[in-house]
Amino acid sequence: MAEKAEKAEISGGEVLVRCLIEEGVKYVFGVPGAQLLTFLDAIKRIGGEHGLEFVGCRHEQAAANMADAWARMTGEPGVCVGTVGPGGANLVPGVYPAWADGIPMIVLTAQNQTWRSYPDHGSMQALDQFHLFKPITKWNAVVSSWERIPELVQHAFRVATSGRPGPVHLDLPSDVLFNGKEENLVKLQPPHRYRATKMPVGDPELIEKAAEMLVNAEFPLIHAGGGVLRAKAWDELRMLAEHLAAVVTTTLGARGVIPEDHPLSIIPGSPAAIMAQNEADLVLVVGSRMGDVDFWGKPPAWGDPDKQKTIQIDVDAEMIALNRPVDLAIVGDAKATLSKLLETVRNRTEKRENKKIENYKEIQKAWIQNFLKQAESEGEIHPLRLMKEVREFYPRDAIACIDGGNTPVWAFYLHRIYEPNTFLWAADSGHLGVGLPYAISAKLASPDKQVYLITGDGAFGTAIQEMETAARLGVKITVIVSNDRAWGMIKGSQKLSFGERYIGVDFSDARYGEIAKAMGWYGERVENPEDIAAALERAESSKKPALLDVVVSQEQNLTPPDLATLGMIWLEGCTPPEV
Repeated sequence: MAEKAEKAEISGGEVLVRCLIEEGVKYVFGVPGAQLLTFLDAIKRIGGEHGLEFVGCRHEQAAANMADAWARMTGEPGVCVGTVGPGGANLVPGVYPAWADGIPMIVLTAQNQTWRSYPDHGSMQALDQFHLFKPITKWNAVVSSWERIPELVQHAFRVATSGRPGPVHLDLPSDVLFNGKEENLVKLQPPHRYRATKMPVGDPELIEKAAEMLVNAEFPLIHAGGGVLRAKAWDELRMLAEHLAAVVTTTLGARGVIPEDHPLSIIPGSPAAIMAQNEADLVLVVGSRMGDVDFWGKPPAWGDPDKQKTIQIDVDAEMIALNRPVDLAIVGDAKATLSKLLETVRNRTEKRENKKIENYKEIQKAWIQNFLKQAESEGEIHPLRLMKEVREFYPRDAIACIDGGNTPVWAFYLHRIYEPNTFLWAADSGHLGVGLPYAISAKLASPDKQVYLITGDGAFGTAIQEMETAARLGVKITVIVSNDRAWGMIKGSQKLSFGERYIGVDFSDARYGEIAKAMGWYGERVENPEDIAAALERAESSKKPALLDVVVSQEQNLTPPDLATLGMIWLEGCTPPEV
């Protein structure tokens, strides 16, 4: 009997589960499939005692979105899984937003047997998943043998968490997952034995030069990107700004790095922010590649790079000067490097004051007051009224998820973000349908915080089936649907470009509150501005997940003030003919 136990067989699926347990993975998000049976059974048998659970979703995109949100909230790689063919293909739209924003994820797909794939022999559900995922992952591989599972899982976590984080993908043939070998052949290692657990600090000589430049600048500005969030470097960034009295702006995806009512914070993309970015004599860019909604780091939204000095800190050397020339480049982790930079700056100068910030704050105040005035318009619900009421209702540390086209634009004006990791939005991809899965996962990651989603009706419709997932899991979230009965951003763009010649953009009037009730949620429709606050109270008081179907003015929702500007960015060089 002892000899038999010594040679007990263990399936590849269980080896994979043990690898995830070694990494401290808490959730695997996915949709089950036949090729995954040994993997799923191992989670059921041994996962629970090690804190690993399977979260079954209704669609693989949502599973990937949930893994994405888990990583954004915790800093730990999220894990998602789909079976061969349709399951793998359905994961793609959920992996793409994580790839665009640099979010660490482990994407697992089942594959047909090794002798039936690469190349395929005409098998049902056959799909070349290796090449399918290659453009939207940092690295991927086909696990061709049982023995390589631990090695390749370790490499996957190493790549996902190093440099600029991102998704990685392992394609696992079913025979590799099902077949067993002797248990004593499994050699697992804890993370600290196969990958770096401490991120690199920038070069000390360059940090000294950066400190000298910052101290000698008359009007320095710090621009923070998503890399600051990934590195959890918000305290170091704020303290550096406070010591230098430097204005702080962020990318739209990095909101929350500094409270948006902080004395040195200017709302990103606002007229005050653009003015400050143009007038600063030195810009410190941290964890940002300065993409299109940063106006590529180019004038007039920024100063002339030949006159305005630029320091850039990024953990990925390929992001340095990607869109704007720099005067000093430092490759290093944002937290570790800012910590050393802060120490060096403090040794060189006393804490400073900045009176110029008051001018920018006045410009910002007038800009906000204009939106507040619009929010109080009578009659139909203005989208600004909805954003104002929601922000005033929830505490500063509540987690806000935003989804949609025009809806995030309207939210940007009056929905402030005050704390790190309380804002979830697919920033660089703008992918629709992420909101509900993000909210579910955010609640799993932060069960003690209130979590809410503001979403357009179009975006919500692409993931509406995950309401059942939320009800089944018992997560208490609130969804606020800004319902304009249309693809509002595209309809608004058609209005601006072609008058009122609309095509493909109008919906029927779906009753989302009734759908919510059928899914086991609390649900109601809101049609009057004065009813929003009370409806939010009823939604939060409910012991169920809750949905408010808020009917906003379609006409007012069509064209946010910055819609034309966004169109100019996204369609630069494209001019429709006059017809």
